[in-house]
Amino acid sequence: MTSPADDLRARRPAWAGRNYTLLTAAAIATNLGSQGALIASAFAVLESGGGAGDVGLVAAARTIPLVLFLLVGGALADRLPRHRVMVAANALNCVSQGAFAALVLTGDPRLWQMMALAALGGTGHAFFSPASEGMLMSSVTGEQAGRAFALYRMAMHGAGIGGAALGGALIAVIGPGWVLAVDSAAFLVAGALRAFLDVSHIPPREPGDGMISDLRDGWREFIGRPWLWTIVVQFAVVNAVFVAAEAVYGPLVARDQLGGAGPWGLALAAFGAGTVAGAVLMVRWKPRRLLLVGTLCVFPYALPAAGLAVPLPIAGLAVAMFVSGVSIEVFGVSWMTALHQEIPEEKLSRVSSYDMFGSIGMIPLATALAGPTESAFGRSSALWGSAALIVLLTAAVLAVPDVRRLTRRTETEKIAGPAGSPALAVSPVPSADAEGAVGRAG
Repeated sequence: MTSPADDLRARRPAWAGRNYTLLTAAAIATNLGSQGALIASAFAVLESGGGAGDVGLVAAARTIPLVLFLLVGGALADRLPRHRVMVAANALNCVSQGAFAALVLTGDPRLWQMMALAALGGTGHAFFSPASEGMLMSSVTGEQAGRAFALYRMAMHGAGIGGAALGGALIAVIGPGWVLAVDSAAFLVAGALRAFLDVSHIPPREPGDGMISDLRDGWREFIGRPWLWTIVVQFAVVNAVFVAAEAVYGPLVARDQLGGAGPWGLALAAFGAGTVAGAVLMVRWKPRRLLLVGTLCVFPYALPAAGLAVPLPIAGLAVAMFVSGVSIEVFGVSWMTALHQEIPEEKLSRVSSYDMFGSIGMIPLATALAGPTESAFGRSSALWGSAALIVLLTAAVLAVPDVRRLTRRTETEKIAGPAGSPALAVSPVPSADAEGAVGRAG
């Protein structure tokens, strides 16, 4: 007679091993909690008497340490067992969110206290993300990697959508403090799941020459691949202007011309639904030219900014957001598959940290400059400029030969070695929001 665990293993695809299953379950738990907690932290600031500027300060306090510590987190995750880094980061997030919840529930939280706790959360995420992406990529082998990444991202995005909806409802019923407490508990559950990850298949790390040497080695790995660094440079700007359009201009356009927060929430939900639909598509579709297809799918990412510039009626804007969500998810899965295929396993976290650093580093600057840009050029011109930057930079990346030539390898090609393309002349790894990632999401 078989046990329930045996039945589960029998139903599970061959490529979905124990580590992949644990990572996916943990990501669902944290995304259910974190998306609601992002809303709860903003309402906690507002309910304590703060204004929009104070909400921005708490958000900046979370983002700045994330940017500052990402590279160190990547180097550390390639020196230590990645699951230990992930569990430690989850523990820090559990404690910081628990303290934030207690502060809100028991008294009169001060702005500096909320900023300090948000900064601790950002620090935990900086160490977690590179370790998580490296661990996820090393948990999958064979030609089903793209399907595995698509299913992982589908689960993550679905949990995020559900978490945001549930969090919003709970804030209205029981208040933001309890939603923050739920997020703390979610980090506890996720950390417990990640503690059971098996790293026996990963070769022991060779002793290095120190953190600076590791960072330098990761930089050489990063800068030595034109397809890698050019796309990261592209998304440094693309993500920055997209987030500025969505986080700053979008609510203003909705307030002034679309009917308020309700229609804007519908548009954001359409984008989230698009990412889930894109992940479903990538479960079945395995494009041969990974980065060519992925980069072509970045062009529709300009649609939301263009739709807000017009502005389109809410139905048209929701369609634009949905299409952009589908297309950017096609890019995201293709990007993760390319990293999995091309980057040596022992350097995955360092390369991922440079990738993430480039992809989010300009977001605080872009959001800070959104207001002055609107004052100088007008809101519509600023939004058209954002859309134009996305289109122009994406076209420029297509001019890079390695972006057009990099192809998905079969198992036979991986064993035989690359067949001439400079972008493929590296050793394949033996086997990603990442929670909270933006846009490129890989």
